[in-house]
Amino acid sequence: MRPENQSSVSEFLLLGLPIQPGQQGVFFTLFLGMYLTTVLGNLLIILLIRLDSRLHTPMYFFLSHLAFSDISLSSVTVPKMLRNMQTQRQSISYVGCIAQLYFFILFGGLDNFLLAVMAYDRYVAICHPLHYTTIMTKELCTMLVAGSWILSCVHDVLHTLLLIQLSFCADNTITHFFCDLAALLKLSCSDISFNTLLIYTEGGVIFFLPLGIVLGSYIRIGAIILRVPSTKRLFKAFSTCGSHLFVVSLYYGTLAGVYFLSSSWDSKDIIASLMYAVVTPMLNPFIYSLRNRDMKQALELCVHRVKFFKRQPLNPLVAVRSMVRYFS
Repeated sequence: MRPENQSSVSEFLLLGLPIQPGQQGVFFTLFLGMYLTTVLGNLLIILLIRLDSRLHTPMYFFLSHLAFSDISLSSVTVPKMLRNMQTQRQSISYVGCIAQLYFFILFGGLDNFLLAVMAYDRYVAICHPLHYTTIMTKELCTMLVAGSWILSCVHDVLHTLLLIQLSFCADNTITHFFCDLAALLKLSCSDISFNTLLIYTEGGVIFFLPLGIVLGSYIRIGAIILRVPSTKRLFKAFSTCGSHLFVVSLYYGTLAGVYFLSSSWDSKDIIASLMYAVVTPMLNPFIYSLRNRDMKQALELCVHRVKFFKRQPLNPLVAVRSMVRYFS
């Protein structure tokens, strides 16, 4: 791809967040802490799932892919934003901007599909518990994740290829902290009617189909639970579903506000983008995993293993024999 053939601009200027100059240091520290929490929390999830064989189930298989997607989604935008805040240099090359957009749409779409897959997994587990192992086979789980990746890639490539056909003539200032599709379309001096139509049609299907699966799954779960009235069971079920639905509402609500309900790009849209691009990936480890009893047990076992290895003598043969006795 040669940007000079598609656009007369060689770089864009990212205005970043609507922050006062004197508050740059405070927000830099805040977002750096949020990014490190996102990366370390999701890496911990992946590590625990890989190390503990009790977590080798469909739910945690999907969760490990969601954790990887959340790390990637934050890493696409936050490091560049932090670098710009630190250096006060707001420029990004044309190729770099297109690459950032490409990976942002990819991992944003992957999050979208994985949320739906996880909701379906919970539906099968609660509504069809006796047939769970025969329905959620390893092959089906692999196909669901592979399908999520393929659909995300197709959706991503479609919008990216259409975008690079546009021309950007004069104004190269993006009123955002990353190269967002909606913000870039507003800068184009070409006809963007087809791009806009595609966002509302194909993008609408990609948006509402997974959302429908999530809502449909939880409506069915609620109907099953209400058939057997029990205060303890209801409280436990709705507590778990409420956390999931909170993240789903936050993710889909902010996406809808930015791409479907907004008529003009302003600071409210930037804040909404922060919610699904930065805050939601940070919250996922706490809501989906670190509050989960199985994950807590896996974490405790991992800590005990670390302490065990630290107490072992330097003789490798003795350490191996002790390790066998410890885990047997």
